[in-house]
Amino acid sequence: MTKILISLAAVFAIGVSVTATVALAETPDTDSQIMVFKTPWCGCCQAWVEAMEQAGYDVATTDVEDLTAIKTQAGVPGGLEACHTAVIGGETKYVLEGHVPIEAVEKLMTERPDIRGVSTPGMPMGSLGMGDDSEANYAVYAFTGRSGDAPAVFFEAGKQ
Repeated sequence: MTKILISLAAVFAIGVSVTATVALAETPDTDSQIMVFKTPWCGCCQAWVEAMEQAGYDVATTDVEDLTAIKTQAGVPGGLEACHTAVIGGETKYVLEGHVPIEAVEKLMTERPDIRGVSTPGMPMGSLGMGDDSEANYAVYAFTGRSGDAPAVFFEAGKQ
């Protein structure tokens, strides 16, 4: 009986991982669409989603128990991981990792740099979804996904 339960749990875990991976491949078609992958119990992620919707973005969410496969497929470096992973963009797709502020998303979509995405690592207090304090100071990092490229500061919140 225990072996059967373990086997069923493994099959379920593989199914969730495959579903999430397939979903990541089905990313937005326009610059105003965002696909967010988050855990079902994270209120701060939902607050970020709602703020992005209020800013005019069309946001779709997919709840996933374990975001490891999503973050790996998205190319998020280990030191830049946060609580949710999103994808935005029409022809050029970008990863938005964590509580990236709206101003940084707008900068990304206006400048269209040759990067894989941007990240607000961890869960900085005052960031979008974490209290949304316009005076909070934290960095948003750009990452390329290319081996040997170090993350670089892309945007500094609280220093406009």
